[in-house]
Amino acid sequence: MKHEWRKHEKAIYLPKPQPTQLKVPAFNYFTVEGAGNPNDEFFGDYVQTLCALSYAVKMSPKKGLAPSGYEEYTVYPLEGVWDISQEAKKKGIEHFDKSDLVFKLMIRQPDFVDANYAVETIERVKEDKPNVLLEKVRFENIEEGDCIQMLHLGPYDSEPESFARMEEFAEKNGWMRSSRKHREIYLSDARRVPPEKLKTTLRFKVKK
Repeated sequence: MKHEWRKHEKAIYLPKPQPTQLKVPAFNYFTVEGAGNPNDEFFGDYVQTLCALSYAVKMSPKKGLAPSGYEEYTVYPLEGVWDISQEAKKKGIEHFDKSDLVFKLMIRQPDFVDANYAVETIERVKEDKPNVLLEKVRFENIEEGDCIQMLHLGPYDSEPESFARMEEFAEKNGWMRSSRKHREIYLSDARRVPPEKLKTTLRFKVKK
């Protein structure tokens, strides 16, 4: 049976538009790090690099290159972990702008993709679609642990409203945000969906 994250992993990816607490286990990802304003043209190159790798895995059976244990699945959504640069932190968070952002973009890979196959996939995509960003891609196992998350409805610029609700929820339930970093999981394609209809899962780590 085809594994579809929207159906089988709702708790991880599709929360309600109210804050909830969850423990996120370790998953494997292709990741790439960068910095700057995500509204600038360069950002699309980072996204396309991760998509090229993810679809190379997805379509590998058609080329006779499927890894052992391959099962049909839906490609996971793009995710990003966001922070601001050290220079911006010195100025104070209230003074930063989008050019001060630093990010790690990622797309989760199925469990049957191991480190060796990931490297093979990166090398194969380098041959088929040369791209300097492929040199920056890593295959990482990332465990988030205890988190607060919620579904944010609307433009990215209104996310602080949702984060305020999440922080209030965390405090009421005995949790404390562990850092200013946060994760965004993009459930909508911003190129095709108007800002007011965007759906984004927001998440940050917490500790007691």
